[in-house]
Amino acid sequence: MTAKNVDVLLVGAGAMSSTLGMLLKQLNPSLSITMVERLDQVAQESTDALNNAGTGHAAYCELNYTPETPQGEIDTTKAIKINTAFEQSLEFWSYLVEQGALPEPQQFINTSPHCSFVWGEKNVGFLRKRYATLSQMPLFEDMEYSEDPEQINQWMPLIMRSRPAGEPIAATRVAYGSDVNFGALSRALVQNLQQQPDFDLLLSTQVEQFERQADGQWLVKYKNRQQGTQGQLLAKFIFIGAGGAALPLLQKTGIKEGLGYGGFPVSGQWLICKNPELIEQHHAKVYGKPPLGAPPMSVPHLDTRIINGKKALLFGPFAGFTTKFLKQGSFLDLFCSVSSSNLLPLMSVGMKNMDLTRYLISESRQSHNDRVNALRQYFPEAKNEDWELSIAGQRVQIIKRDPKGGGKLEFGTEVLVAEDRSVAALLGASPGASTAVQAMLQVIERAFPDLINSEEGASKIRTMITSYQKDLAKDPDLLRQVRTRTLKTLQLG
Repeated sequence: MTAKNVDVLLVGAGAMSSTLGMLLKQLNPSLSITMVERLDQVAQESTDALNNAGTGHAAYCELNYTPETPQGEIDTTKAIKINTAFEQSLEFWSYLVEQGALPEPQQFINTSPHCSFVWGEKNVGFLRKRYATLSQMPLFEDMEYSEDPEQINQWMPLIMRSRPAGEPIAATRVAYGSDVNFGALSRALVQNLQQQPDFDLLLSTQVEQFERQADGQWLVKYKNRQQGTQGQLLAKFIFIGAGGAALPLLQKTGIKEGLGYGGFPVSGQWLICKNPELIEQHHAKVYGKPPLGAPPMSVPHLDTRIINGKKALLFGPFAGFTTKFLKQGSFLDLFCSVSSSNLLPLMSVGMKNMDLTRYLISESRQSHNDRVNALRQYFPEAKNEDWELSIAGQRVQIIKRDPKGGGKLEFGTEVLVAEDRSVAALLGASPGASTAVQAMLQVIERAFPDLINSEEGASKIRTMITSYQKDLAKDPDLLRQVRTRTLKTLQLG
């Protein structure tokens, strides 16, 4: 069987692979790229609109990105990192819109103010302190704060209906927060890539095997799931951006950098509003404090979404436990991922996180009334009949070895690149697609340094992303210049 030669093989057709493919083609249009996807459409798993929160994660409203230290201070480290990463995504999308490589912004991104809302003296004190800390930074200087019920009612009228009189409440708001349809965005990116030379998309294609060749290339064997036919590619570089399937695929390569990694799968569910009148009365993403024991991706929020041009209202996500790594995966996924290199970390994490596992299992057993009761903490007048349950996407959190030989559970994302630069993979979940541009720039820096280090490449990157290798947190003038451009181009705010 003849193997087709390609410079780059992208495994998975979601936000990460489509972003990397577009970046590489912008930097070097002559690269030959093949993208393979196990499903029959692009961006149907983790990237699909109803399988993720759609929040343009900028740390404006997500309280778990600004934890309180034991000394009572607000740790802004993660918030700054995520905010600047999302700014790079906005810059790249703006550039592509300006170049006609992406459609009208409303087809993939829309304004949805990012709000935080809390109740109770302790939580109000936390939010007040958080605002006082963040609002001093140029990145967050546009944040508004209020403890005034009338002001908060203007921001989020559903939440203020029938709330107890005299209840301590507080809220923050950033008016130009965004709702992103990452599925629509990824499909638009792939559609543009298909119009460029030397790009192929193979749908319904399952990667079966990776074989390292003597010349350093990879022989990749695959199967068409619909036709049952087999094929193979000879790739110089492989990127594995397959969501929950990334870990099993990384394990198939056998590279040493993937040893010791395991996965902790977490499922999710949404309550979706069926009442058009309620949908029209809410226009924001409102995040609260997470329940005790909840994983970071399960922070509750009441969200305005724009999906395929239609306004929707969602609440959740409600976490759950499953052994699947993909929404359309197998219950054997977790067990098949166990190996001699990750068994000890998996066992260590399992013993340390029994409370988390019990929490996830209890969440998955909730009744419809239980879930609506959780919603009533945010929207007191919520009625069971106005809401229906929808299954969200799967997330696989990283389990990795710790220095003591055990394991630790990570809730972020991690880019792995082989020492010889022939393979890269992205593991983990939150904040995920919002920081895809920065994550994929890391892949290029480590696997394709010549594209970045050349004078032409460096100039091209800065044309696309003005803030590349600059610190927006320490350069207010550049930050305002960048935001003025992106908010105008993407029609936000």
